[in-house]
Formats: sequence, C-alpha cells, structure tokens
Amino acid sequence: MLNYNPLHCLPSAEDLPDSDYTPVDNELQDLIPSLLKAILACLWTNRMDWFFGVDMGIYYDPELLPIVPDGFLSLGVERVFDENLRLSYVLWEERVMPIVALEVVSHKRRGEYSSKNKMYAEMEILYYVVYNPQRRRKAPLEVYRLVNGEYVLQRGNPVWLTEIGLGIGHERGTYQGITRDWLYWYDKQGVRYLTPEERAIAAEQRATTAEQRADRLAQELRRLGIDPDSLS
Repeated sequence: MLNYNPLHCLPSAEDLPDSDYTPVDNELQDLIPSLLKAILACLWTNRMDWFFGVDMGIYYDPELLPIVPDGFLSLGVERVFDENLRLSYVLWEERVMPIVALEVVSHKRRGEYSSKNKMYAEMEILYYVVYNPQRRRKAPLEVYRLVNGEYVLQRGNPVWLTEIGLGIGHERGTYQGITRDWLYWYDKQGVRYLTPEERAIAAEQRATTAEQRADRLAQELRRLGIDPDSLS
C-alpha cells in the first residue's frame, strides 16, 4: 500500500489532468469494462460504497502521470460524491486502493504482462484481471490474486473473488447487439448475472405472461357468465 504524508501539500483531483491523452486501441477496451460496470449498477443499486472506473487515471504519485487501467473496482468509497462525478481517482484523496484492476489486451501491447503487472503489485491491488480476446491456444481470461507481493494465477471460469462476493468469468453472449465472448459477473454457484438488456427483456416477458394469464382468466369468467370488470 502506498503511503502519503498528510502534512504535504498534495494536488487535488481538480488540479490534476483527468486524462493521459492516450486513446484506447479499440472498442472492446471500452465496451468490456462498461458492461461489467452496468451489471454492477443493477446488482448494487442500493449500495453507495463502491466505484467502478472505466479508462480513468489512478494517481498514485503526485510527481508522476496516472496509471490508467481499462477498468478498476474500489470498495468502501463514495460511489458518487457530487453531480460532476470523478475527474480521476486520486489515492491520497480516496484513501482506498482499488481491489481489482482490469486490462483488455489489444494488438498493441501496453505492458499488461510486464510494467502494469509490476505496478499493480507494488500498489497492492488484490486482483489483476487480464482479458486477451486474441488468444487461441491459451484461455483468454487470466485472474491473478496478490500473494506475498506476487500475482498468482487463479484457476477456473468463472473465478470466485471472495472479498468482493462475486465471480468473474467469460462466455459467449450478446451486448448492444454484438454477439461474442464477453466478461460477466457470476454468483457463487457460477450462475451468470444478467445484463441490463437481458433484465429488461426478462421483465417484458414476465409482463406479457401476466397479461396473457389475466386475459385467459377473464375469458373463463365470461364463459361462466361472470363479468370480470364487476369484480374490480
């Protein structure tokens, strides 16, 4: 864990650049973490003690540029602290290290298996998740847990993250009309949580089923000579 002297005059989020001006390499580097964030927003609607950043800088040293994961999750922080939302994630203000860092590998490597791996370990981020959709011979998803300062690969798909109470894994599905392999959150039994789109479809199906049942009941009452409207 990085330590900061509270007596030092450190810059605030408003004083620091909110971007390293490095564009993401492809859409997946935005869509994949955004889907994970959207699912969390449904699961933890009533919780205000978490934050999921997408392509947001984490400032760990006031003299250096931020490190920018494709996604990261922090627990025990304010989800929203004002209407302008976060400009960046400044560790000496947040005082909570992210518990998960996510990198989506593209054709252009950005240190996912070297410099970023080392930095996240030095920062003591508990879980480091690397998703490489280009892989053919190896599993595309690698989940590492920090053990004695070193990241150790966790086996399985999904992988259960005890400290978070969720599993993370990959499978084929459809998001924003795109059918491919996606990352999802799972429960302890390995059952995938629905996306917002899937929740909306399921709710619509339930409403349609309920309406059909009501129509059949009304028809049966009329057959028996009972006006269903008189029962309301």
